[in-house]
Amino acid sequence: MKNEKLKRYDKSLAIVFGVSSILFILLMAVNTGFFDWAFTRHQNQLSWYIRPLFLIPFCFFSYRRSWAGIFGTIFLLLTSMFWFPAPVAVDDQVRAFLQMEKDYLTGDWGLTKILISLLIPVSLTVLSMALWKRSLWLGISVLVFMAVAKMLWSVAFGGTSGKSIILPAIIGLIICIALVYVGFKKLEKRKKSTFI
Repeated sequence: MKNEKLKRYDKSLAIVFGVSSILFILLMAVNTGFFDWAFTRHQNQLSWYIRPLFLIPFCFFSYRRSWAGIFGTIFLLLTSMFWFPAPVAVDDQVRAFLQMEKDYLTGDWGLTKILISLLIPVSLTVLSMALWKRSLWLGISVLVFMAVAKMLWSVAFGGTSGKSIILPAIIGLIICIALVYVGFKKLEKRKKSTFI
């Protein structure tokens, strides 16, 4: 009964989360004060370590074919950059890397930058489709691609400071792969046992 109610409101909730995500991005784009405040809090590296972990519920909700879960996870991922308080002391490489990200986002947007940035929604879409279609290995391959692409982009555009993202990205990737693999196998086993 509860599942039926959730399914009934799934697409409506997905629209709410999708619109909220778009509004958040627009707020970041037009409100310099909010943008700076969010990036000041994003200097807390706890937000760097938790962000990749949002791919776990993203994969789960994709497997469960829940639009609300998928778009809710994206909204939480976007806003997680300011969940933690600004740190008292900030590592020089962290500060330099985030300044590079800020400059990148607020700089001129040409075709190359647009195409690079489109890799994010395209990768998330392919990841979601892989788990939606129950393709574990394609899903894991996309997770690896996303982590490697993030690290390469960080070093290419951030130089030495870009290396500060490597440890959080690798730890996040390992945890994501392990939990997605275990979760997928358990869900598949449960699904098979209900049909027996």
